[in-house]
Amino acid sequence: MKVMPVESIEEVLRPVAEEVGVELYEIVFKQGKNPSLTVFLDTDREGGIDLDTCERFHNLADPVLDGLDPTYGQPYTFNVSSPGLDRPFRKNSDFLRNLGKKVEVKLYAPFRGEKFFEAVLLEYSAEGKNVTLEKDGERVKFNLSQIVKISQAIDFD
Repeated sequence: MKVMPVESIEEVLRPVAEEVGVELYEIVFKQGKNPSLTVFLDTDREGGIDLDTCERFHNLADPVLDGLDPTYGQPYTFNVSSPGLDRPFRKNSDFLRNLGKKVEVKLYAPFRGEKFFEAVLLEYSAEGKNVTLEKDGERVKFNLSQIVKISQAIDFD
């Protein structure tokens, strides 16, 4: 199935996201027997993305996508979702929003015998493509190329 580039879809959905007061986190198109377009939304608001926000975005975006026709007339399912609490940091805003907070880090190669650990995100440099973490009272710096995934640590207390 021929599909428009995700960048074109993002361009027409960005004003809808702004109207709803959310960010477009990611847009994923899955092809196959049941093709689907899923838009993941994010926000800085307390409580995050809820079902009402997803529904409001869906209702406003649906006619915009109908006008765009991203699949050139082929049927697909349109989904709207939150990326979840354990989503990986992808954008500068993800890192900046979590400065001073506990994060989970998964590395490609072990650091002092560990490939997975929790630490506090102290600094982020978009230019240097690195992060400074506090792990066990020590400051350590990693290039983002060393990190498989970095995400918000989830405490279930």
